[in-house]
Amino acid sequence: MAENMSLLGLEDELTCSICLCLFENPVSLICGHSFCANCLEATWKDRISSMSCPQCRMAFSSKPELKKNTVLSAVLDAYRIKAGVPEPVKEPFEVIKKDPDAIKCDSCMEAKAVKTCLTCMASYCEDHVRPHRENIIFRAHQLSDPLPDLMERLCSDHGKLMEFYCVQHQSCICSNCLQCVHKGCEFITADERRVKQKTDLTDKLNILDVKTDKNQQVITQMKEQQTKLKDLAATRKRILEAEYRQIREAIDRDEKEAMFAIDKEQEKGQVKLVSLMKKFNENVEKMNRSKSEINCLLDQSQSLAFLKATVDLPSVVNFEPYNPRVNVESKEVIAYHSSAVALKEWITKLMEKPAENRISVLKPARVRSPSPANAPKTKALGAKQKNKNPNKELKEHRERKDQKPNRSRNPHKGISPVFSKSMENLIDLTPKTVDILDISQPLSSPAGQNFVNRSELLKYGTILNFDVRTAHKRISLSENNTKATVSDDPAHYSDIPLRFSVCSQVLCTKGFSQGRHYWEIKMSTNNFCGLGLAYGRIDRKGPASRLGRNAESWCVEWFNVKLSAWHNSIETVLANPNPSRVGVLLDCDQGSATFYNVQDRAYPFHTFVFPFTEAVYPAFWIFSNGSSVSLCKLT
Repeated sequence: MAENMSLLGLEDELTCSICLCLFENPVSLICGHSFCANCLEATWKDRISSMSCPQCRMAFSSKPELKKNTVLSAVLDAYRIKAGVPEPVKEPFEVIKKDPDAIKCDSCMEAKAVKTCLTCMASYCEDHVRPHRENIIFRAHQLSDPLPDLMERLCSDHGKLMEFYCVQHQSCICSNCLQCVHKGCEFITADERRVKQKTDLTDKLNILDVKTDKNQQVITQMKEQQTKLKDLAATRKRILEAEYRQIREAIDRDEKEAMFAIDKEQEKGQVKLVSLMKKFNENVEKMNRSKSEINCLLDQSQSLAFLKATVDLPSVVNFEPYNPRVNVESKEVIAYHSSAVALKEWITKLMEKPAENRISVLKPARVRSPSPANAPKTKALGAKQKNKNPNKELKEHRERKDQKPNRSRNPHKGISPVFSKSMENLIDLTPKTVDILDISQPLSSPAGQNFVNRSELLKYGTILNFDVRTAHKRISLSENNTKATVSDDPAHYSDIPLRFSVCSQVLCTKGFSQGRHYWEIKMSTNNFCGLGLAYGRIDRKGPASRLGRNAESWCVEWFNVKLSAWHNSIETVLANPNPSRVGVLLDCDQGSATFYNVQDRAYPFHTFVFPFTEAVYPAFWIFSNGSSVSLCKLT
């Protein structure tokens, strides 16, 4: 009873709104409504100039292309079998029909057949088929369109209609075959097999449609990525050219090498995208061939060959297309850019000095002050230096430097010899500018001479608050959103695009794109935490969203007892001063961010030099349960 009620409810959904009968050859319009093909054609017959959907009245400027709704047709076939509704006499929509003149009436052998009786296993013309339509005796007989393969449907062994399908042997059989050769085999009716075959092929066709659309979308995205890649490369070129124009002609060759590095990265990205696009286009072609094969089989659904046909999907449907992230932010390009900014700063400061004072900056060995232990020897040492060849002294200084062990990471790897030599002189001979140039090595500890009075930094002090919209669910905010604590109990934050979902991170509400800004952070423990900066467009969902592991963020990170500086997945190990309070001075105009160990004075321990191209936000990563960071009030 319940099944009959369910079928009755389904019948309403499978009814054409024009003829109020079950769909025959259903077709769909772009508005989503479906109708019988003949009903829709008859409705539009006298309204060629103004066509619209009969249900929602959506207007069409021209006659739309009608495509058969294969899914709805499969559902109708299944419904007719379950409900016992005979299949209507119809002509398949969009199917190439056999020539009806080729099939003659089996009674008169002259007129062309109009129907085939699957019970009588004979074809009849219009006159001889009349008893089947009018006489109640033939009501149980099943009529169909003329079948050219009628004799092929007869069992070669028993001469009966093969109305069953053996699942084990995958062949059509008659009722006698069930009692002998195929006794005990699992079987279904030929109509059930046909419906199952149609449904299976339709599902495969839908899978191919979805995969084809995804591949086309990815190809479109990659074409947009090509344009974006060119824009990024052009922007990077303009920034570098602006820097190089302020430097002497001595580094022109280095500028050309920097441009070549960008072109090489762009070409590498283009080659990668072209290769992937070619692969995805090949995948689309393979899937289109499979679609054509399935469509051909669906067109032959009334033939015996259709029941035996099998179609395997190409292996490419198991491959998920992806759009790679391509940019020009390689280590070599970043090194060129950072070193160019640093060299410009150093030359500017040097040119501000009177000409007679520049030699003390270029060659500090001549005027190096003796330590207290060497004070008694000052006079003798000065006399000795007076007779020493300055060029020989500089050469010995470089030889002593070359004998030092190589550091594990060279921030200027890939830079031209001319520029590399200039950077060597800047780093070795001008210790006062190391906070600007040395972006990979730790600066002086509190025991050294390099420090800044905290009052000088407080002039640029700013008030910050954590942005609850970006906070990971492990991070709870308190004290007017100035304290962030990590907990294993997730907070009840809503899922929004701005929120970090993989890494326990949070940004501040305020970002900076110009001027100088200073803030301080107090850490409950300097273990498994990171402090830094990030663009607002930093990824929030993927594994590359962690601070410093992408081109959109910079951070200093404490991991166990190790302190490292991170940017674009490049790690630089630093000396760990174990601070409990850290100050950050952001200079947007000069493109630098310096981190200080704040005590009675501020001792810089690392500086990022990078020409920020947009607003950057203070960013924080906290991992250990119970750990917290607080934005300090600057007093």
